[in-house]
Amino acid sequence: MKKTTFTLALGLSALVALPALAQQKVKVKTEGTAPAPEMAPAQDPVTKIATAAPKALPVAEYYEGGQEALNAFIAKELKYPLMARRNRIQGTCIVSFTLTPDGTLSGVKLVKQVGGGTGEEALRLVKLLQFKKPEYPILTSLPIVFKLGAAGSNTVAE
Repeated sequence: MKKTTFTLALGLSALVALPALAQQKVKVKTEGTAPAPEMAPAQDPVTKIATAAPKALPVAEYYEGGQEALNAFIAKELKYPLMARRNRIQGTCIVSFTLTPDGTLSGVKLVKQVGGGTGEEALRLVKLLQFKKPEYPILTSLPIVFKLGAAGSNTVAE
């Protein structure tokens, strides 16, 4: 009985010490004169909340104008489906496709959808995209974000 109690107490003390160990900062000594850069997430200066930088899409380099133009086109052409708006459905749909060497899309398919017609809208939107010709076929995916915002944004054409 004493051995079991001792084992349980030892296990509990290890569990209590784990969060403290996980929070410790470790310094890594690097060769050379420059100190190792600290990787801190970007913060919004007003709210002091960490903001995630938008991820670079590899296929955006083949879009005329780059990632900013691709994001602007998606924002302009996206029409929030009425069913999704009524049911307040938000999320990210992922569309997979192959960008062929002649600049056309093939194998366009929906990988993830959030419902309410968002998947169909994401497919429609991706099929509108016009890419430059790459040297080789590129299998990629494109996230289309559906987020309810201010009245009048992403409205349905009636």
